[in-house]
Amino acid sequence: MNKSVVIIGGGLGGLFTGAMLAKEGCRVTVLEKNRIIGGGLQNFVYRGTSYDTGMHIIGGFHEGGTMRRICSWLGVMDRLSLKDNDPDAMDSITFFSDGRTYVLSSGRDGFADSLSEYFPDERDGLRAYVKDLYSLTGDIALYNLRNEGRRTPPARDDFYMPADRFIARYVRNPKLQEILAYMNLMYGGVKGHTPAYEHAVINSLYIDGPTKFAGGSQQLADALVSVIEDAGGKVLAGKKVCRVAVRDRMAVSAVTEDGDEVSGDVFISSVHPALLVSLVDKGAFSPVYCRRLCEIENSYSAFVVFIKFRERSFPYINCPVYCQDDYGQIWSHAGYDSAVWPSGFMAITPPEKNQGPWADKMIVNCIMDFGQVRRWEDTVVGHRGDEYREWKAGHVERVLSKLERKFPDIRSSIEYVFGASPLTIRDYYGTKDGSLYGYVHDCDNLAVSYLPVFTKVRNLLLTGQNINLHGICGVPLTAIETAEAVLGDGVIVDKINESNYGYRI
Repeated sequence: MNKSVVIIGGGLGGLFTGAMLAKEGCRVTVLEKNRIIGGGLQNFVYRGTSYDTGMHIIGGFHEGGTMRRICSWLGVMDRLSLKDNDPDAMDSITFFSDGRTYVLSSGRDGFADSLSEYFPDERDGLRAYVKDLYSLTGDIALYNLRNEGRRTPPARDDFYMPADRFIARYVRNPKLQEILAYMNLMYGGVKGHTPAYEHAVINSLYIDGPTKFAGGSQQLADALVSVIEDAGGKVLAGKKVCRVAVRDRMAVSAVTEDGDEVSGDVFISSVHPALLVSLVDKGAFSPVYCRRLCEIENSYSAFVVFIKFRERSFPYINCPVYCQDDYGQIWSHAGYDSAVWPSGFMAITPPEKNQGPWADKMIVNCIMDFGQVRRWEDTVVGHRGDEYREWKAGHVERVLSKLERKFPDIRSSIEYVFGASPLTIRDYYGTKDGSLYGYVHDCDNLAVSYLPVFTKVRNLLLTGQNINLHGICGVPLTAIETAEAVLGDGVIVDKINESNYGYRI
């Protein structure tokens, strides 16, 4: 190809898009504002211990899985150290109101059968639910890496049905309906609005077998950087883009805060679209388009607690631990009630390489909307003031108190603990209001919340979690769409299938 491609943002979307284009001969330059490459993949070190920032549980890496096929084609699969969740206990969900814990198995049959043990009257409905879950994902050509031209979505009524209604079609028990929606925390599900196919994609990925990065998610970012650099490209950290120069509806350069001007044939934005419109020269986008990008609702953020354990004091748990105060709350985590927050959490003990029986650390995610920290929105990391530090310490204590309901002796195992708020997520990820999952997808108004990879600036494309699907699988699939907008329809998908199977699908 020999086209020069400038990518703004070195997160998951920018790196996958850049790696695909570099592998196909483009001269790629990635500009990342942070000193550490990777976005949600990046690790940070605190008091000598490395912590993941966001990519805790991943799917699609099982044999034949979409992510495994993509990473194998890129040549990075062998560079990753992964640890599968326990197949007989891939997840556990505890409800404090009745003290019940539900342990879920992986695999289509295993998932349905494990829940049938708790709800025997719903066995047939559970099997039908799982069958149709996979029927929905089977109809998505790109998810299955099929080359079907423009990959138009299927014309079936349940594809865009609200996820909560989709679940209710198969099971009657309200507690079971709640349990089947437990992965809302992994994709920002909203009752009455999140489309069934998005629920199906995320859930089927994990039912097939969830995995964790052993030793941190930074390894995937580093591997993708190597693909770009081995092809002659550049990945530049600490290069914050402050302007995208546009002439005659064509981007001509990206200007960084330190005065560098990087030109190219194609420009790709992996940053939040609301940020992009502030970077592009005035008049490049219409006021209506700019207003639309800035007004689409964003998914919620989170308050995160990081715990370092004393040596050999807390057991390693090979699955995420989800906890809820009560049933009926799984769709309403975005609300904040100071009397009960957090009403639920997801805790994980990230594995190390050669993980043994003892955990080194724990990460606890609690949903929180940005409104709780808006009074400090004009501050930066490390300079938010005493009031903010006291507020954050109080919320760390709330989380620890809730953790004690699941792990009564956990405080005796803690060496130290610290927290991060939606402000931290906003500043490190560069997302509007610290949004975890980008734009909210609304099945009642999909035209508003879904964006094509093309823009009105002819050589400026979009990639990343705000375009189509988010997450460890959704973002690389969007990267394929963006890369094929440069290379030609079907080019990447065909190369992936030829690499993995020796033929085109």
